[in-house]
Amino acid sequence: MTENESNDQLNSNESSSHSGARYWGNVEVIEEGETYRISRVEIKPRHGIKPQIHYHRNEHWVVVSGVAKVTCGNEEILLNRNESTYVPAATLHKVENPGHIPLVILEIQNGEYLGEDDTERPYDLNLVKPTPESK
Repeated sequence: MTENESNDQLNSNESSSHSGARYWGNVEVIEEGETYRISRVEIKPRHGIKPQIHYHRNEHWVVVSGVAKVTCGNEEILLNRNESTYVPAATLHKVENPGHIPLVILEIQNGEYLGEDDTERPYDLNLVKPTPESK
């Protein structure tokens, strides 16, 4: 299996289940209701979640350990333990772990619809053009 096929398989697994291992780390759903989901997200050092947009849910991220590099719209911030940020619906966002230890965040999703098919990535939307080093 090529690296691209492996990444495609991992990405397809990412949308098929809320909890589980990802190429960048792990997600564990702690609690879920009709209009909310609380997850523990662990991101490996020097890894991150691809830029994405959700139209029907907001997210609130609280850093439990490590350092988070968060991009939300045009703003980029660093968050340390016990700090948090809010990601409004319909906003391009991503989170990365620039550090040397695992980043652990609590993610609270809140909205009228929490389905994974409400996740769009900019490469799919042609909002971000891939650079030669990202291919």
